[in-house]
Amino acid sequence: MFRAILLEKNENGTQARVAEVDESQLPEGDVTVRVAYSTLNYKDALAITGKGPVVRSWPMVPGIDFSGVVEASAHPDYKPGDRVVLNGWGVGEGHWGGLADKARVKGDWLVPLQAPFTARDAMAIGTAGYTAMLCVMALERYGITPDQGDILVTGAAGGVGSVAVALLAKLGYRVVAMTGRPEEASYLQDLGAAEVIPRGDYSEPGRPLAKERWAGAVDVAGGQVLANVCASLKYRGAVAACGLAGGMSLPATVAPFILRGVALLGVDSVMCPRAERLEAWRRLAQDLDPGKLAGLTEEIAFGDVIDTAGKLIAGSQRGRVVVPIAPKLA
Repeated sequence: MFRAILLEKNENGTQARVAEVDESQLPEGDVTVRVAYSTLNYKDALAITGKGPVVRSWPMVPGIDFSGVVEASAHPDYKPGDRVVLNGWGVGEGHWGGLADKARVKGDWLVPLQAPFTARDAMAIGTAGYTAMLCVMALERYGITPDQGDILVTGAAGGVGSVAVALLAKLGYRVVAMTGRPEEASYLQDLGAAEVIPRGDYSEPGRPLAKERWAGAVDVAGGQVLANVCASLKYRGAVAACGLAGGMSLPATVAPFILRGVALLGVDSVMCPRAERLEAWRRLAQDLDPGKLAGLTEEIAFGDVIDTAGKLIAGSQRGRVVVPIAPKLA
């Protein structure tokens, strides 16, 4: 038996509880991992609270991230004792995830824990930080450089936004952080933001073409915010979009795309190819200031996960949330 956050569905909706689960209930996979650390992401919070259609099969163990130690393996790349990390691949949605003592997954979904990161570091970064790095890489591939002007980060006090601010500032960009929580201004400035602006300026319908302001942007909001960001990009600017905290719609026009030649770069971390994952983790080791991790990370107990999920959905949780499960393994 092992502990897990177990999600079940009944006539009253999603029910979340801490449960004792028999190992025989683990899903199919060729690698079994003893989980050392997991995280609580926005997608996990949607699943736990039932606020979004995240879960695709029931019952489900949430947790789109985990780090830990291989316990058993039939995969040629892994052996017992190896330290591994998992991000995405539908884990916590259609396949049991990492908010449990054990996880059984396909070995192809894992990546080795890379130096200099510890298992805890890997979860302080997690899918949010790895997604932020993918966004930065997308802007770089498009040719957005620090000398071209300000880079906007929306939802900057959240997990993706916090790491994106820290990464972009370290790389020499002038970062402007957007947030709906003005009380987080000093936190964002400590991460490297040169300026903090309110989300309210971008949350209402605006002009099809606004004043040119941003050389590039990382957007986690979607919806009206993303539409207004696109409208205010500079000529040949680009926005890397990876989230939908503000909604799935995009109430925009084609004007910014055909009159200013701007680009909307979609960033997916869930099914991202292995080679790009490994490069993102290599870049994180190179470009993320380790000293910033402590300031953007909160550690919570396993038993507090369900309550904290509600806070995350309410927008009152900053940065990254790490869940130690068996830290002595790491």
